[in-house]
Amino acid sequence: MKTSVKIVIVAAVAILAVATIVAKRPNRAAPAQGGAASAAVAKPHSEGPLPRLLDLGSGKCVPCKMMTPILDQLEKEYAGRLRVEFIDVFVDEGAVKKYDVNVIPTQIFYGADGKELGRHEGFISKEDILAKWKELGVDLVGKPAAGIVREAPVVADARPRDAVCFMCDGDVDPKTKTLVKGGSEQRLLCSPHCYFIYFSSIPGADPAAQDPKVSVTDWAGGGAIPATSATYLVGVDAKGRPTVKAFADREAAGKDPQSSPGNLLTWEVLRSKELAARCGFCDRSVYPEDACGVTVEGGTRTYGCCTHCAMGVAARLGKDIEVEAKDGFSGEIIRIKTLNGGVASLDPPSAIAWFGQKKDAEGKWVSAGCFKQGFFVNEGNLQKWLDARPSMTGRQISIAQSLADKMKLTPQQIAKACKLGECK
Repeated sequence: MKTSVKIVIVAAVAILAVATIVAKRPNRAAPAQGGAASAAVAKPHSEGPLPRLLDLGSGKCVPCKMMTPILDQLEKEYAGRLRVEFIDVFVDEGAVKKYDVNVIPTQIFYGADGKELGRHEGFISKEDILAKWKELGVDLVGKPAAGIVREAPVVADARPRDAVCFMCDGDVDPKTKTLVKGGSEQRLLCSPHCYFIYFSSIPGADPAAQDPKVSVTDWAGGGAIPATSATYLVGVDAKGRPTVKAFADREAAGKDPQSSPGNLLTWEVLRSKELAARCGFCDRSVYPEDACGVTVEGGTRTYGCCTHCAMGVAARLGKDIEVEAKDGFSGEIIRIKTLNGGVASLDPPSAIAWFGQKKDAEGKWVSAGCFKQGFFVNEGNLQKWLDARPSMTGRQISIAQSLADKMKLTPQQIAKACKLGECK
């Protein structure tokens, strides 16, 4: 075979390979019209010289579709500071060769002078795009609106400390009060359930060491009794959550006129039931009715004890996840899918996160704990939720940021997550 013919064949194979890489993607509907990602070719801009983000993709590519809301957000939030453009390589076929595209989507970062500063292949989250600009030395002057920020309580929490649960910060019902005694301190908890959350937060927790420290309240008589000797009447409430009542006398537990039907359990059996469902991130005890549902890549199902811990499952396992969370105010369902450590899809797109924070002994802002976090379908619902919690402090962040915060954690930090005395 002549050399010239060989060259033609090799060239043809090379072109076919590039076309295959670009074209062999799952089909999807074309992006909705109106945003940055809906343009078939790069759109002209009237602004002066600006940094430019060019996304080359297609209306027939799943990762490309995932980029659409991200590009639209960047175009809106950084208007006048960043040009965002999109080229559909199936509409503008010459773009593959012109921009040397091997896979789609591909993002190219240009400086204000028009020179290429860097590029990325595949899906990339909004946070990673902004981080890439910073890495490239481009400061996008100004920031998007910060949303709701509450650095000081609207009304100080005036509840006496002996009426507040150590774990969930809720009110302590005298009939379900649970106490954990230590050498020089004691922990007041609102219920046996919060005790098991507490227990699962202790590094290397051993029932033999912890059980003797726990006392519960006799539902019938009101006195404190050892947790290990009590009988527990366990039923369910209208929402399907377990109800747990402790009795000093087993016979009294079975005859209590104020109790709904249930099962009489020993402490050991109650413990096994309470610890059966655990958070996939921090390993704390959860009731599935209270938790976020998390489906891990491959089909494994687990839970997140709070919305932020649910996102942390992706960091702990190093796999993509799907999260189903409830709006903290309305109970509406919020669904999130991740891809390569970033948010790939968010339903509804208006959903946001609340990062509950407090100041530590050194005056630094730290997490206020799992019970002070939440996702909301929009800012209005978050505001209504906060109105009912005037002592709450923290700030509104994006759900993508809640995931990014978890993805930055080291394996050592994840191992200590939500552990008493170790979580930072």
